Amino acid sequence: MKRTARDILNEKGGHLVTINADATVFQAVSVMTQNRVGAIVVVEEEKIVGIWTERDLLFRVLEEGFDAKTARLNDNMSINLITANVDEPAFKLYDKFLGRRIRHLLIEDGGDIIGLLSVGDVMKASLLEKSEEVDELNHMVSLEYYENWKDIQSQR
Repeated sequence: MKRTARDILNEKGGHLVTINADATVFQAVSVMTQNRVGAIVVVEEEKIVGIWTERDLLFRVLEEGFDAKTARLNDNMSINLITANVDEPAFKLYDKFLGRRIRHLLIEDGGDIIGLLSVGDVMKASLLEKSEEVDELNHMVSLEYYENWKDIQSQR
């Protein structure tokens, strides 16, 4: 079965981890750590306005004078949000990850953001898909298949 973003979100479970734009970077990292996620969606009055990722922290921490306990997300978050449609297949999601050089994609359905997928989520789903394909092929070439094939050939 070719998995779509919807399938991957359903398999992944969970929810969209969010934080207010006026929170500090330190607070965001704390929430991310508690939820074991590499990105957090930034909201303002329940509207998505940005995303903060581990990569953002990595780049910002080297800036002179940066203090995670006082730096606000609204001054440091990524605001160019990249989305994918919920019905896009995994291979198209990979294209976005690679083409945009990102690790997280917001997933939309009818203009509403319904989830967030990481490149790891999509990789896991793709590996499961390939494993299912291999199992199916192994079944096709199993001894039972060949035994039945011999019977069919002998009846000719």
